[in-house]
Amino acid sequence: MTTDAASLDALRTKVDAALRTFVQRQLPAPGDTELEPLRAAADDLLSGGKRLRPAFCYWGWRGAGGTDVPEIFTAAASLELLQASALVHDDVMDKSDLRRGMPSAHRRFEAIHEKSGWHGSAEQFGEGAAILLGNLLLIWSGEMWRSSGLPPESLSAAQPVHDHMRTELMCGQYLDLLEQAHGENTFESALRVALYKSGKYSVEQPLRLGLVLAAGGLEPWMDELCMEYGRRVGIAFQLRDDILGVFGDPAQTGKPAGDDLREGKRTMLVARTLAAASPGDAENVRALLGDPGLDEHGVTVLRGIIEGTGALRQCEDMIGDYLGEALTYLGKAPITPDARAALSDLAVAATSRTT
Repeated sequence: MTTDAASLDALRTKVDAALRTFVQRQLPAPGDTELEPLRAAADDLLSGGKRLRPAFCYWGWRGAGGTDVPEIFTAAASLELLQASALVHDDVMDKSDLRRGMPSAHRRFEAIHEKSGWHGSAEQFGEGAAILLGNLLLIWSGEMWRSSGLPPESLSAAQPVHDHMRTELMCGQYLDLLEQAHGENTFESALRVALYKSGKYSVEQPLRLGLVLAAGGLEPWMDELCMEYGRRVGIAFQLRDDILGVFGDPAQTGKPAGDDLREGKRTMLVARTLAAASPGDAENVRALLGDPGLDEHGVTVLRGIIEGTGALRQCEDMIGDYLGEALTYLGKAPITPDARAALSDLAVAATSRTT
């Protein structure tokens, strides 16, 4: 049986409170009209999300014997600032119009430029402002982590994990760009992007951070838990995200239907489609994938090919296999019973989510 803090809603409330307290200290007080759009964009971006990364960090902490103290929520909440930074930059690179049902950051700033009648390119201003916002959020994530109030020795022990996680995220973003550029799209390359772009920093590394923070160092069983459970859940998490990027309901995902198809994402879903498609269907996929003007009919055509080749079913099967293997290992891991129950629930939530 888990404690009240085990529920994602209760944990989210604590993470949200920590984020509000921190962010309110960062920018000049409301009334500085020139900086207010920056504050508003950060606030709106941070208001969404399921807080899965802080949850994996928190339950890693509890699993290794950490107690329910306010400081761990602050440290865990810093991962949301890292995530927000990645989303802002990701939207610029993908030229995405929407994020969580609202205009993406670069589109917000672009609209401000246009409405104000300023000099120069509105698009260039929007992208530049968004890059700066993403950088600011990245800086804040490190500051919030360091100032969380956890013992210095705990933060020092976990710092290498924290540093490595951020490096892996940036490398994953580059691999995603590279995959779209050269169009290789093998199973192996798609899986590598899924692991580095999202899987590791969404599940494996937040879990490792919490474990190391509580224990003051990484013990062999912790590393095994992060590899056998965390990595598998992380990959399944990204595979689910890939499916939502093609088949998700815009009302739930906050992004246009088939947006990943317009952006030309070379996912496992696409790799399996191309591997099984007829020559004619494969030619259609290559012609339509990455077309920024792809309309509803084109999305429907691509969805039909993806389903017809069995790629959607195969990816769903992969998610089920990864999840099942992760939960099997979790059942044997030497962690506290409440953490085991919570991590089981989190794995299911992360891989079956609707947004």
